[in-house]
Amino acid sequence: MPPAKQERALKQERAIHTREQLLKAAAEVFDEYGYAGAGISKILQRAGVTAGALYFHFKNKQNLAVEVMNAQRGTIEPHVPSTGLQRLVDITLIWSHSLQADPVLRAGVRLTGEQATFGLADATPYTVWARSFEECLVAAREQGELREHVRLDELAQFIVGACTGMQEYAQVVSRRADLPHRTVSMWHLLLPGIATGPALDRIENSEERALSLWTSVSAPDKGEGTRS
Repeated sequence: MPPAKQERALKQERAIHTREQLLKAAAEVFDEYGYAGAGISKILQRAGVTAGALYFHFKNKQNLAVEVMNAQRGTIEPHVPSTGLQRLVDITLIWSHSLQADPVLRAGVRLTGEQATFGLADATPYTVWARSFEECLVAAREQGELREHVRLDELAQFIVGACTGMQEYAQVVSRRADLPHRTVSMWHLLLPGIATGPALDRIENSEERALSLWTSVSAPDKGEGTRS
Protein backbone atom coordinates (compact mmCIF):
# COMPACT_ATOMS: atom_id res chain seq x y z
CA MET A 1 0.00 0.00 0.00
CA PRO A 2 1.38 3.47 -0.92
CA PRO A 3 2.46 5.55 2.12
CA ALA A 4 -0.30 8.15 1.57
CA LYS A 5 -3.03 5.49 1.47
CA GLN A 6 -1.55 3.76 4.47
CA GLU A 7 -1.56 7.01 6.42
CA ARG A 8 -5.21 7.66 5.49
CA ALA A 9 -6.14 4.13 6.56
CA LEU A 10 -4.38 4.62 9.91
CA LYS A 11 -6.15 7.94 10.47
CA GLN A 12 -9.50 6.36 9.67
CA GLU A 13 -8.78 3.48 12.04
CA ARG A 14 -7.80 5.91 14.82
CA ALA A 15 -10.96 7.95 14.22
CA ILE A 16 -13.16 4.85 14.48
CA HIS A 17 -11.37 3.81 17.66
CA THR A 18 -11.77 7.28 19.18
CA ARG A 19 -15.49 7.34 18.33
CA GLU A 20 -15.98 3.93 19.96
CA GLN A 21 -14.04 5.12 23.04
CA LEU A 22 -16.30 8.16 23.31
CA LEU A 23 -19.52 6.16 22.94
CA LYS A 24 -18.45 3.63 25.55
CA ALA A 25 -17.28 6.31 27.99
CA ALA A 26 -20.43 8.37 27.44
CA ALA A 27 -22.59 5.30 28.00
CA GLU A 28 -20.84 4.56 31.29
CA VAL A 29 -21.27 8.14 32.48
CA PHE A 30 -24.91 8.40 31.32
CA ASP A 31 -25.62 5.07 33.01
CA GLU A 32 -24.12 6.25 36.31
CA TYR A 33 -25.31 9.87 36.40
CA GLY A 34 -28.20 10.21 33.95
CA TYR A 35 -28.28 12.87 31.26
CA ALA A 36 -28.38 15.86 33.61
CA GLY A 37 -25.46 14.67 35.70
CA ALA A 38 -23.29 13.53 32.81
CA GLY A 39 -21.06 16.54 32.23
CA ILE A 40 -18.88 16.70 29.13
CA SER A 41 -15.81 16.91 31.36
CA LYS A 42 -16.72 13.59 32.99
CA ILE A 43 -17.13 11.95 29.59
CA LEU A 44 -13.82 13.34 28.32
CA GLN A 45 -12.02 12.18 31.44
CA ARG A 46 -13.52 8.69 31.18
CA ALA A 47 -12.67 8.43 27.46
CA GLY A 48 -9.21 9.93 27.83
CA VAL A 49 -9.64 12.22 24.82
CA THR A 50 -9.74 15.97 24.17
CA ALA A 51 -12.81 18.15 23.69
CA GLY A 52 -11.72 18.63 20.09
CA ALA A 53 -11.91 14.89 19.49
CA LEU A 54 -15.42 14.75 20.96
CA TYR A 55 -16.75 17.63 18.90
CA PHE A 56 -15.15 16.21 15.75
CA HIS A 57 -17.46 13.19 16.10
CA PHE A 58 -20.50 14.63 17.90
CA LYS A 59 -22.20 18.02 17.74
CA ASN A 60 -23.00 18.22 21.45
CA LYS A 61 -24.03 16.17 24.48
CA GLN A 62 -27.56 15.66 23.16
CA ASN A 63 -26.23 14.25 19.89
CA LEU A 64 -23.98 11.91 21.86
CA ALA A 65 -26.92 10.80 24.00
CA VAL A 66 -29.00 10.04 20.89
CA GLU A 67 -26.18 7.89 19.52
CA VAL A 68 -26.06 5.91 22.77
CA MET A 69 -29.87 5.57 22.79
CA ASN A 70 -29.83 4.14 19.28
CA ALA A 71 -26.94 1.72 19.89
CA GLN A 72 -29.08 -0.73 21.88
CA ARG A 73 -29.86 -3.21 19.11
CA GLY A 74 -26.20 -3.55 18.13
CA THR A 75 -25.22 -4.67 21.62
CA ILE A 76 -27.22 -7.90 21.28
CA GLU A 77 -28.37 -8.89 17.81
CA PRO A 78 -24.97 -9.64 16.19
CA HIS A 79 -24.46 -12.34 18.84
CA VAL A 80 -27.71 -14.28 18.23
CA PRO A 81 -27.23 -17.22 15.83
CA SER A 82 -30.79 -18.63 15.96
CA THR A 83 -33.67 -17.83 13.61
CA GLY A 84 -37.42 -17.31 13.71
CA LEU A 85 -39.26 -17.57 16.99
CA GLN A 86 -36.23 -18.97 18.80
CA ARG A 87 -34.23 -15.91 17.75
CA LEU A 88 -36.89 -13.60 19.18
CA VAL A 89 -36.87 -15.49 22.47
CA ASP A 90 -33.06 -15.55 22.53
CA ILE A 91 -32.75 -11.79 21.94
CA THR A 92 -34.89 -11.13 25.01
CA LEU A 93 -33.06 -13.75 27.08
CA ILE A 94 -29.69 -12.13 26.34
CA TRP A 95 -31.23 -8.70 26.93
CA SER A 96 -32.37 -9.79 30.39
CA HIS A 97 -28.74 -10.32 31.44
CA SER A 98 -27.23 -7.52 29.35
CA LEU A 99 -29.31 -4.94 31.20
CA GLN A 100 -27.50 -5.94 34.37
CA ALA A 101 -24.01 -5.66 32.92
CA ASP A 102 -23.68 -3.78 29.62
CA PRO A 103 -23.33 -0.01 30.18
CA VAL A 104 -24.21 0.81 26.57
CA LEU A 105 -27.53 -1.03 26.77
CA ARG A 106 -28.23 0.24 30.28
CA ALA A 107 -27.49 3.82 29.29
CA GLY A 108 -29.58 3.52 26.14
CA VAL A 109 -32.55 2.35 28.17
CA ARG A 110 -32.05 5.05 30.80
CA LEU A 111 -31.71 7.83 28.24
CA THR A 112 -34.76 6.64 26.31
CA GLY A 113 -36.78 7.02 29.50
CA GLU A 114 -35.22 10.39 30.39
CA GLN A 115 -35.24 11.96 26.93
CA ALA A 116 -38.10 14.36 27.64
CA THR A 117 -35.86 16.04 30.20
CA PHE A 118 -33.39 17.00 27.47
CA GLY A 119 -35.92 18.09 24.88
CA LEU A 120 -36.57 14.93 22.87
CA ALA A 121 -39.56 12.74 22.10
CA ASP A 122 -37.84 10.17 19.90
CA ALA A 123 -39.52 6.79 19.50
CA THR A 124 -36.66 5.40 17.39
CA PRO A 125 -35.26 3.06 20.09
CA TYR A 126 -38.69 1.44 20.41
CA THR A 127 -39.48 1.29 16.68
CA VAL A 128 -36.06 -0.20 15.92
CA TRP A 129 -36.68 -3.02 18.39
CA ALA A 130 -40.20 -3.51 16.99
CA ARG A 131 -38.82 -3.84 13.44
CA SER A 132 -36.22 -6.31 14.66
CA PHE A 133 -38.83 -8.41 16.43
CA GLU A 134 -41.10 -8.30 13.39
CA GLU A 135 -38.24 -9.59 11.22
CA CYS A 136 -37.94 -12.57 13.58
CA LEU A 137 -41.68 -13.14 13.35
CA VAL A 138 -41.65 -12.97 9.53
CA ALA A 139 -39.05 -15.76 9.54
CA ALA A 140 -41.10 -17.64 12.14
CA ARG A 141 -44.18 -17.48 9.91
CA GLU A 142 -42.21 -18.69 6.89
CA GLN A 143 -40.99 -21.61 9.00
CA GLY A 144 -44.52 -22.51 10.07
CA GLU A 145 -43.93 -21.62 13.71
CA LEU A 146 -46.82 -19.19 14.26
CA ARG A 147 -50.55 -19.72 14.65
CA GLU A 148 -52.64 -18.22 11.86
CA HIS A 149 -54.31 -15.53 13.99
CA VAL A 150 -51.01 -13.87 14.99
CA ARG A 151 -50.55 -10.36 13.55
CA LEU A 152 -46.82 -9.79 13.30
CA ASP A 153 -46.73 -6.02 13.76
CA GLU A 154 -49.08 -6.09 16.75
CA LEU A 155 -47.13 -8.87 18.47
CA ALA A 156 -43.76 -7.18 17.83
CA GLN A 157 -44.99 -3.91 19.34
CA PHE A 158 -46.59 -5.72 22.27
CA ILE A 159 -43.31 -7.47 23.13
CA VAL A 160 -41.42 -4.16 23.03
CA GLY A 161 -43.96 -2.66 25.43
CA ALA A 162 -43.94 -5.74 27.66
CA CYS A 163 -40.16 -5.75 27.91
CA THR A 164 -40.06 -2.01 28.58
CA GLY A 165 -42.48 -2.29 31.47
CA MET A 166 -40.94 -5.50 32.75
CA GLN A 167 -37.43 -4.10 33.04
CA GLU A 168 -38.73 -0.97 34.81
CA TYR A 169 -40.63 -3.14 37.30
CA ALA A 170 -37.57 -5.36 37.82
CA GLN A 171 -35.33 -2.31 38.34
CA VAL A 172 -37.52 -1.14 41.23
CA VAL A 173 -38.05 -4.57 42.77
CA SER A 174 -34.59 -6.14 42.43
CA ARG A 175 -32.31 -3.78 40.49
CA ARG A 176 -33.04 -6.13 37.57
CA ALA A 177 -31.52 -9.18 39.27
CA ASP A 178 -34.74 -11.12 38.62
CA LEU A 179 -35.18 -9.92 35.03
CA PRO A 180 -34.08 -13.26 33.47
CA HIS A 181 -36.72 -15.06 35.54
CA ARG A 182 -39.38 -12.52 34.53
CA THR A 183 -38.42 -12.83 30.85
CA VAL A 184 -38.68 -16.61 30.90
CA SER A 185 -42.06 -16.32 32.64
CA MET A 186 -43.26 -13.89 29.96
CA TRP A 187 -42.52 -16.44 27.25
CA HIS A 188 -44.12 -19.27 29.25
CA LEU A 189 -47.29 -17.18 29.12
CA LEU A 190 -47.03 -16.00 25.51
CA LEU A 191 -45.71 -18.98 23.57
CA PRO A 192 -48.74 -21.31 23.95
CA GLY A 193 -50.95 -18.62 22.43
CA ILE A 194 -48.76 -17.77 19.44
CA ALA A 195 -46.68 -20.85 18.54
CA THR A 196 -47.81 -23.92 16.63
CA GLY A 197 -47.59 -27.23 18.47
CA PRO A 198 -44.34 -28.42 16.83
CA ALA A 199 -42.69 -25.04 17.37
CA LEU A 200 -43.81 -24.92 21.00
CA ASP A 201 -42.21 -28.32 21.58
CA ARG A 202 -38.82 -27.25 20.25
CA ILE A 203 -38.50 -23.65 21.49
CA GLU A 204 -35.93 -23.45 24.29
CA ASN A 205 -36.84 -20.98 27.01
CA SER A 206 -35.19 -21.20 30.40
CA GLU A 207 -33.04 -19.26 32.81
CA GLU A 208 -30.24 -21.74 32.08
CA ARG A 209 -30.41 -20.90 28.37
CA ALA A 210 -30.47 -17.17 29.19
CA LEU A 211 -27.30 -17.50 31.26
CA SER A 212 -25.58 -19.69 28.67
CA LEU A 213 -26.35 -17.25 25.85
CA TRP A 214 -25.22 -14.28 27.92
CA THR A 215 -21.99 -16.06 28.91
CA SER A 216 -21.16 -16.70 25.25
CA VAL A 217 -21.84 -13.05 24.38
CA SER A 218 -19.88 -11.60 27.29
CA ALA A 219 -16.95 -14.06 27.23
CA PRO A 220 -14.38 -11.46 26.01
CA ASP A 221 -15.37 -9.15 28.90
CA LYS A 222 -15.75 -11.72 31.67
CA GLY A 223 -13.08 -10.07 33.74
CA GLU A 224 -15.20 -6.96 34.15
CA GLY A 225 -17.85 -8.75 36.23
CA THR A 226 -21.54 -8.04 36.47
CA ARG A 227 -23.02 -4.96 38.04
CA SER A 228 -26.46 -5.11 39.60
